[in-house]
Amino acid sequence: MATAFRDWPWPFQALFYAGLTVVLVLVGFFLPGSPLAAVRTQLNSAQAEMKPLETDVAQLRVYKQRRAELQADMDALQKQLATLQTIVPEEKQADQFILMLQQAAAASGVSIRTLTAKPVAQKPFYYEMPFEIQADGPYYSVMDFFARLGRLSRIINVGDLKLHAVGDNRGGGAGQFHMAAGTSVTGTFTITTFFTNSAEAPASAAPAPARARR
Repeated sequence: MATAFRDWPWPFQALFYAGLTVVLVLVGFFLPGSPLAAVRTQLNSAQAEMKPLETDVAQLRVYKQRRAELQADMDALQKQLATLQTIVPEEKQADQFILMLQQAAAASGVSIRTLTAKPVAQKPFYYEMPFEIQADGPYYSVMDFFARLGRLSRIINVGDLKLHAVGDNRGGGAGQFHMAAGTSVTGTFTITTFFTNSAEAPASAAPAPARARR
């Protein structure tokens, strides 16, 4: 004798309803034309489109990190370039350089008697701008002057150094100047600095003498 569904024990009724729900869901997913099947198709299509996008995003993350590294490298190179342009500028900046020499001499107690610009010398990647200088002062002041030259912001070479005691006939005509008390050394030397802009070179074809007195 068959038993009515409502007379089944409640656990069996619950299992029946659960199974029926599963069947309906499966039918809704796989039955062609059903709303659930359409949504499932759209979901699969979206997932398929998302996979290459995820790959692109991962690659872009790498480029983003690489961009930060490149920016840091560029900033460091910009600082190096600024430093190099200070010690070896593009332009001659002769007036500023002469002022630097005069300030270093005044701070050391050295008198620059004459300062003569010599012709610019072309090198493979830069230009040399030499100046012939006649100066005098106390011995330790002259040494301090050379030390100050080594601390200037521009690269400087000192050559053709000819120093003599005051009163020596080889002193380069120092007797024509009024010397400060304590002056014991006089002489001439060449100070050379550098620049890189070739457009500035022709202007230095002829030396431009200048005289400075203290």
